[in-house]
Amino acid sequence: MASALSPPRVPKPKAALPSHYYENFLEKKGPRDRDYRKFWTGLQGLTLYFYNSNRDFQHVEKIELGGFTELRDDSSRAGVRDVGVHFSLVLRNQEIKFKAESLESREMWKGFIMTVVELRVPSNLTLLPGHLYRMAEARDKEEARRLVELPPCFLKVSRLEAQLLLERYPECGNLLLRPGGGGAGGVSVTTRQMLNGSPVVRHYKVKHVGSTYVIDVEEPSSCPSLDAVVNYFVSHTNKALVPFLLDEDYEKVLGPAPPAGGPRQPPPVSIPVPALNQPPPLPPLPPPLSQDENYVIPIEDSPAANYVNEEVLASCRQAIQKPKKLLKPQAKTSKPPPVPKPESRALNGILLGRTAQGSLPATGLAEVTAELQEKLMKRRALEQ
Repeated sequence: MASALSPPRVPKPKAALPSHYYENFLEKKGPRDRDYRKFWTGLQGLTLYFYNSNRDFQHVEKIELGGFTELRDDSSRAGVRDVGVHFSLVLRNQEIKFKAESLESREMWKGFIMTVVELRVPSNLTLLPGHLYRMAEARDKEEARRLVELPPCFLKVSRLEAQLLLERYPECGNLLLRPGGGGAGGVSVTTRQMLNGSPVVRHYKVKHVGSTYVIDVEEPSSCPSLDAVVNYFVSHTNKALVPFLLDEDYEKVLGPAPPAGGPRQPPPVSIPVPALNQPPPLPPLPPPLSQDENYVIPIEDSPAANYVNEEVLASCRQAIQKPKKLLKPQAKTSKPPPVPKPESRALNGILLGRTAQGSLPATGLAEVTAELQEKLMKRRALEQ
């Protein structure tokens, strides 16, 4: 039997290596590290990515340059073999030490970092023309990237949430971008500064006109991107305004978790809601009256109360006629024992026997009706 032809095996496409403005080996020592660790490091956008090797596709650590403050040479740790290869990256809330492979590599790292942060090629570094050309290319790529990407200080929050973030985390910055209330691609800028010991919060409106952003101030200013809007506020306040950069997730910030080990909150109790088309439930009926109470209390004499079905009770009260006078129950009296009513034949026989003997008691004649006496007289006349 001929076996079915199996499709030819197609080799899996290899994933492309991440594209970086600059990449090389770099040793890093963070605030919590006891010693330097060597990584393959790449610079893309405003982020430094660290890999275990130059063949890895997934980074193991990263550093955001949004809180950049300065670059500083560190010659205190220079030895005989590594003269001038140490430098420090000073961010807003931490300082990270690096060790490059050579003096040229250190200058390259410093030049590319300054280029992407300030969007200009530094002129105070000892570099070759080819190196400066590569940095100019990285600057152009970074400008194009920022035209379409949002800055790190842009958060999708409301005005109140923006104020709360700037108030709770002043160490993370005091300038925040958020979606504008008018729509049409506009944004709003929220700032919080301390003036004379008191916090002052301001909101600025930025309009999106065509491909530019217009800052609505006394002298409107046009910016090609949102990143340029941030730079406008930072430069016009002599860096008194710092872009807001939050390391934690937004959910953890606005929704703090309950303290560990604390009592759990009970689940919410669901309250049944009646349907819109259904009338509200009627109140329970009163218990039935006992047999000894043979009278009815009228509705008007009952204590006043608010009922759910006020309309239903009102229609029922119109149909019920009010009694003119309420009869009070009489006191119970002892009733005479019941006397069985004699039959006509037995009564006639007794009466005939007693009248024939002439011994009919007067009490018996008094209890007999006039009609019965007339019948007895006629019967007596017939018998005689």
